[in-house]
Amino acid sequence: MAARIEHLVTSGTFSLDGGTWDVDNNVWIIGDDHEVIVIDAAHDAEAIAEAVGGRTLRAIVCTHAHNDHIDAAPGLAERTGGPVLLHPDDLPLWKQTHPERVPDAELADGQVLTVAGVDLTVLHTPGHAPGAVCLYAPALGALFSGDTLFAGGPGATGRSYSHFPTIIESIRERLLALPGDTVVHTGHGDTTTIGAEAPHLQDWIARGH
Repeated sequence: MAARIEHLVTSGTFSLDGGTWDVDNNVWIIGDDHEVIVIDAAHDAEAIAEAVGGRTLRAIVCTHAHNDHIDAAPGLAERTGGPVLLHPDDLPLWKQTHPERVPDAELADGQVLTVAGVDLTVLHTPGHAPGAVCLYAPALGALFSGDTLFAGGPGATGRSYSHFPTIIESIRERLLALPGDTVVHTGHGDTTTIGAEAPHLQDWIARGH
């Protein structure tokens, strides 16, 4: 059975800098009938564990440590035994949500995670958060962009730990260099492609978000 991409939408809240907002998050599951990786364990550990089913969970990858992307990670790890992986630059954000539990291992730029015969390369893409990462799976023609790149532009940079020039550099240097037909599976909202977003870079810079 070839590796495939499965998609779950979970709902909850995002809180930072004293504000709280209702959000829907995309949870991505990559693998086959035997083993999977979960990208962003958001809101509902039980629903995600149910989607994983009896398969081995190789890793719970956090694209960044905003609470809406990691709130269910410890619960999912507890249910499945899967290790939680986070870039160390996002530990200060992680500790706001989970002060009593640290991630199980660190993500590093260029690191390759393999599941069901498919390689996912970690791309460190700071800007939305210091330790934000994307995962690129060339065999699937897919990029899992977290909150770095969306259909319509970069992730938000108006709050603590974020920086607009940095996210623009991450997108320009790391993401827009990928093949245009790469499908971008985002942290929220609709899927897009690198080719659909690339022509708009200057517009984003001009508008400043």
